[in-house]
Amino acid sequence: MERVTPKKAIEAVWRIESARLLGGLVRLVRDVGLAEDLAQEALVLALERWPETGIPDNPGAWLMTAAKHRGLDELRRRRLIERKHDALGPEAFEPAPPGPVDVERALDEDVGDDLLRLVLVTCHEVLSTEARVALTLRLLGGLTTDEIARAFLLPEATIAQRIVRAKRTLAEAKVPFEVPRGAALSARLPSVLEVIYLVFNEGYAATRGEEWMRVELCNDALRLGRILAGLVPSDAEVHGLVALMEIQASRAAARVNARGEPVLLLEQDRSRWDRLLIGRGLATLRRAEALAQPLGPYTLQAAIAACHARALVADATDWPRIVALYDALAALTESPVVELNRAVAVAMAFGPAAGLELVDALCDEPALRDYHLLPGVRGDLLTRLGRGDEARREFERAASLTQNARERALLLARAAR
Repeated sequence: MERVTPKKAIEAVWRIESARLLGGLVRLVRDVGLAEDLAQEALVLALERWPETGIPDNPGAWLMTAAKHRGLDELRRRRLIERKHDALGPEAFEPAPPGPVDVERALDEDVGDDLLRLVLVTCHEVLSTEARVALTLRLLGGLTTDEIARAFLLPEATIAQRIVRAKRTLAEAKVPFEVPRGAALSARLPSVLEVIYLVFNEGYAATRGEEWMRVELCNDALRLGRILAGLVPSDAEVHGLVALMEIQASRAAARVNARGEPVLLLEQDRSRWDRLLIGRGLATLRRAEALAQPLGPYTLQAAIAACHARALVADATDWPRIVALYDALAALTESPVVELNRAVAVAMAFGPAAGLELVDALCDEPALRDYHLLPGVRGDLLTRLGRGDEARREFERAASLTQNARERALLLARAAR
């Protein structure tokens, strides 16, 4: 058996405990940047001591205690500076931001809302979508800057700048480190769900690079979704998103062949789908449906995914029900991408000509002008109608638009056929 080194133990503990650790520290110091610094100092301390003392029985608690001690020292230092400023007179300095009334109590109070507070801070609307994704993966996913950069195929410096700017923006905007309640919390959740789903989608179908999937990103998003579901168990759309990700992730092993090439949904070996994950997803979907009145967009998408999951073979898919679900989703979102997916379902339920008519109506949609799946879908429908030359041109156009090497190869192969 491979020996677990202190370095590997720290990496594993960090992935598991970092979000809770940072959540507690943010509550204490009310500064995302300082909280991360304290957490990193605790990790450095672990690297120094664990090789000599051995790995603690509860390494997560050890890291939390070390970080809290350093946080307490920092708060005491700030209090001392504030008292010195007060002694010099209020006219000499700007007023210091309010700190916790009772430092010792702040260290030990219930941390039930810490994770939710951290999620809401990292996904705050004051940040750009790109900044939210980077900061969320850094603070809640436990990923290093290098790992995030590699996941999105961007320079590490670019990701580092996004994270730094995000922290600065939060500080300058004076974002409150509080958990909103009731309607205010409901208003903030869509931003959080959007970020988690963006992370999942990038893992499920990478927008660029040499690989079709990045399973690690799917797993990170799913873990974040489950954390959120535990924090706001009465929100239907949170469970809807988790159900959607669980059902989609169940196909991971069947989505690529032994050579790493993409395998399309209708061609996948469904015996390779993870039935345990499907079972979890269907149970989560039932919970979302029980809470939702009416069904929201993530729950509707999960219900569509469930139709595929329940079909043991492609021919058993309930396409008319999928069309009905897409009808509801399209009415709710008014999204051109949803309309394109609906056209595919219509083609499967009622024939390629019916689907092509809907796709053609989307060709002038500005949002789909450079969307490679539009000509890809059109090429597929033209193929089924026996219009080979037109289909080839559509597949070639789709290949020219995608930035993913595996997907480009698939589209060019279809064009050649």
